[in-house]
Amino acid sequence: MKTRHTLASLLLAFGAAAGAAPAPAGAPSVPGEAALQAARHAVSAHRDDVVETLAKLVSYNTVADKDLPAERNPQFLGFKNFLKGEATRLGLDFADHGQVLVIGLGAPDAPERVGMVAHGDVQPVDASKWKKSPFELDRTSEPGKLLARGAEDDKGPIATALYAMKSLKELQLPLSRRIELIVYMAEESDWDPLVAFVKTHPLPQVNITLDAEYPAVTAEKGYGTVALTFPPAAAAPPGEPYVASFGGGFFGSQIPEDAQALIANAGPALEAQLKQRAAKQAGMHYSFERKGSDLAITAKGVSAHSSKPEDGLNAISMLADALSVQAWPDTPSGAMVNFLNEMVGTGYFGEKFGNIAYRDGFMGPMTFAPTVIRQKGESPELSINLRRPRGKTAQQLSNEINAALAQWQGAHASVQLLDTKVQIGDPWIQHDAPQLPVLMKVFSYFTGVKDPKPVAIGGGTNSRLFPRAVSFGPAMPHTVYTGHSEHEFITLKQLLLNLEMLTAVLAELAQ
Repeated sequence: MKTRHTLASLLLAFGAAAGAAPAPAGAPSVPGEAALQAARHAVSAHRDDVVETLAKLVSYNTVADKDLPAERNPQFLGFKNFLKGEATRLGLDFADHGQVLVIGLGAPDAPERVGMVAHGDVQPVDASKWKKSPFELDRTSEPGKLLARGAEDDKGPIATALYAMKSLKELQLPLSRRIELIVYMAEESDWDPLVAFVKTHPLPQVNITLDAEYPAVTAEKGYGTVALTFPPAAAAPPGEPYVASFGGGFFGSQIPEDAQALIANAGPALEAQLKQRAAKQAGMHYSFERKGSDLAITAKGVSAHSSKPEDGLNAISMLADALSVQAWPDTPSGAMVNFLNEMVGTGYFGEKFGNIAYRDGFMGPMTFAPTVIRQKGESPELSINLRRPRGKTAQQLSNEINAALAQWQGAHASVQLLDTKVQIGDPWIQHDAPQLPVLMKVFSYFTGVKDPKPVAIGGGTNSRLFPRAVSFGPAMPHTVYTGHSEHEFITLKQLLLNLEMLTAVLAELAQ
């Protein structure tokens, strides 16, 4: 009974602030004057500060290093110390729980709290693809854009959260709820420490995750991987062309923009066929290099977050398609190219992979995209990233994947996959978010978008671990999300808009 009473009280309290119940006739459809004043103050007083703080945050290389744990990694320790110093300088409190940092505004023992959730670690990066160091905020290469690893995912949001809190403090807004910024340091690599943390620490009753897009995210697809290891096979017939090697990709949650193939015994006629087919692929860039009787092919597409394969050009899929001028002998790489063309193709919905393709009316279609090839001795391993909506159980989807693989192997008796791994995560939907009316109201006011509605995404955020959490930004709808890509940025205009909106939201929720 105590739990029920507490829950009911919290819903009533937050409902009154966030408009969980239907608004009465004549209720304001715009943020209150205090929220608007705070938003204006945040941008006018801190437009330069938020950029300078972002510049410092991205200067720390917080990519997970398997050989150097975060607690001993100077980059992670430097990042944490900087955040602690920033919190102190801005008049906020700071607590270090190892992999979880909490920066607060308001009494630590306040019975009601509003949380913001972000992460301080970032995805791996290929520095050779950047005009400047990816760990230096590049403000000049592309005017209006702030380029760096983490600029959008998630260090830009951390900077805006700090100055939103600072602005409320400066204006001395009377807050009845404590505000906490929760920064997790291993979101991109290991969720286990955060899972342990949320089980043992009291959490804010209502939370906003700053790791997705607007206007608010109330559903996320489940993350999955299909990993296939192709076996060594008998050598190709003497003198015939075959795929001697095929590789590409960087990490599992990035749509690959690079792929390479080496075709042995490639005569001029075959080279002409390959070039002709490659030339038909809009947006792709290829180079062909003769190495005696062999032909080296390099493909360059466009990287993207693997939750949005439509935002990129998948170099692995496209290079395999360029090679589809013939079926290849079943060398390890040749069998993999045949498999890609027969079972995956250049689409990203799994349409060719047996009966696995499906979609949900709100969450959209399942996506299914090859992301990385790793060499294991003489055997290449192909990893395919999937993002699944509700509509099928994990067991059903797993059975359909295995059935499609069995059917393909039945038609390719000479290719017996050495290893098959199918991992399927669960989709997530938030049904209890009393803060949504405030988020919609603020977003609509500052963007001019009429009657915004919550959305679903393919990515997975820490929202699913926190009470009544939904994502709010940092990316605008119908724009390319650049996190996980080799061209990550946030525009100055968007950074300041995010600061305005987040400040207004916190003022509305915490007063």
